[in-house]
Amino acid sequence: MSFMKKKFQHYIDEYHDALGKDIKKYDKLKDLDIFVLDNSMRESTVGQLRGHTIESKRAILNEVKKCGFKHKIIASFSHMTRVDDEWMKLLIKEGEDPEYLWAFSEVTEGAKKDRTPETEIVPAGLRKMKEAGIRNVFFEVDLGDATYDFDRFSMREMCRLTKKWIRWCYENLHQKSKVLINIRDIEAVMETHPERVCKYVQSISKMPCDRRPFGFAYEEPGKSLPEECGHWARLIRKIMDANNFKGHLLVHVHEKFGYCDAAALQCLMDGADGIWASVCGEGASMGQASSCVTLMNMIRLGNKKVLKAYNCKHLRRAAIEVTKITTGNPPHKRQPIFGTRALDYVFNLKKDEFHLADFFGVKAPVRITTMASAKMIQTRLIDLFGKYSGFTLEIATRMKEIILEDLRSNRKEEYMSRFGLAVLFDRAGGSLTTDMRDKIAVLGDKRPHVKYLIGEVRKIWDDLDARECNDRDDMLAFDSFYHGFMAQYFASYRTKETKQALKALDMDDDGKIDWNEFKVYLIWAANEYPKTETLEDLLEIAFTEAIIPASRDEYVSPADIMIRRQILYITA
Repeated sequence: MSFMKKKFQHYIDEYHDALGKDIKKYDKLKDLDIFVLDNSMRESTVGQLRGHTIESKRAILNEVKKCGFKHKIIASFSHMTRVDDEWMKLLIKEGEDPEYLWAFSEVTEGAKKDRTPETEIVPAGLRKMKEAGIRNVFFEVDLGDATYDFDRFSMREMCRLTKKWIRWCYENLHQKSKVLINIRDIEAVMETHPERVCKYVQSISKMPCDRRPFGFAYEEPGKSLPEECGHWARLIRKIMDANNFKGHLLVHVHEKFGYCDAAALQCLMDGADGIWASVCGEGASMGQASSCVTLMNMIRLGNKKVLKAYNCKHLRRAAIEVTKITTGNPPHKRQPIFGTRALDYVFNLKKDEFHLADFFGVKAPVRITTMASAKMIQTRLIDLFGKYSGFTLEIATRMKEIILEDLRSNRKEEYMSRFGLAVLFDRAGGSLTTDMRDKIAVLGDKRPHVKYLIGEVRKIWDDLDARECNDRDDMLAFDSFYHGFMAQYFASYRTKETKQALKALDMDDDGKIDWNEFKVYLIWAANEYPKTETLEDLLEIAFTEAIIPASRDEYVSPADIMIRRQILYITA
């Protein structure tokens, strides 16, 4: 042993011991037989400006099938008629196996004025499922104080009500119905009343074996740390095990602070054995932990069962296609696994031990940055424009020098695209081919079209308004406004933050959102950010820069209301 190694050996031993203990927890993921309930047809559309048509749902279904996902959530319901209502019936009519089709339903028909659940009326979701012939139910239940008053309606009564509707499913949908129960507000209730979760899980777990549900689920809104989410799984699983209940435990994690994929893996390490998620990252609020990323991490860690259970070679393509179907655009270029930059060579042309491009059978692009070598630049030229005698290492070296010269002279350019690389080649003294010349064209000016953008928002508004009543009255109920515009920025309709935002928008305090109330924020966004170019950008600015900050003030004074009404009069 060398003197230097001996000198630091105790630090090295301590490092290896600590690392081994921390990494060992990932062994659970290497052998986990994960259950995937695909939610691509529902989750990906939540909060989108353009909802899914039957055609787009069918296109998503085809991608999901190629991945080998059998169990699929196909519908969610409200009292209004949605595309889901017709889509669900159409699938059954076309012969889709109902054993693998799921739909959401509330566990109650709603809250009464005294904030106790309706106990006698069959929830709308169950009624519609029975009519269509869907048998597998994904119940959603709230155990926190935001929805129900548990001083008036006890946990014992909530457990009894849930069991009532579970039995109803077996008697009215199918004797072999599968039932999952999602504790939707677990983040809030675990902070204030964790005993409710314990009571609820234990009560359901003690049901007779032939009447127990398929399992439990919970969703995290994006605000909790991975360790917190993991401990929820551990708690629920311990109670299930204590009652000899071998049901599934599924997790769904939203994005907010960058923890979603880590949180999903932590839950799987700590007791969950499945996920319900879209194959892509689109979803409520900022998005969700996609099944593509979760499964690829398990494969990367050595899980062979995932490879046998699903067609993992298609995961990336499916995530890309579902994103395009949902948004009209490809995934963000820096999206892990299925973004365009996820496969790039950045520092050199040497492959990683687990190489994504090889796994998916695609050619990894070379990223041209200040870190790129001359050989990488030459490779990129050939990839984009084909073999050409002018693509020499000498010219590539000169191109790299120009990149550095640009930065020193405060000139910030991109050199990755066909256009950018062709211009760089030309500036380095290269002789352009005809194909390369075609790529160098003057780009037209892109100017904002504010009236057009607000008109596009108005089209979405009018469509929602028409669904509520035959005569458009320029007013939207909170539920319609949330699903049409807010869901992209707020994870749930029932949260305190969502209700505050709706209150901020309801300037005349009439319990609805008026078009002119919403238009105030749209006009402000357009004037404050004159370079806004897309409908999506306009709405994002209006919500993130104005509506959300305004909603943080819970109290709106009479003076504020008068000022807002004056603004409405001016802008109407």
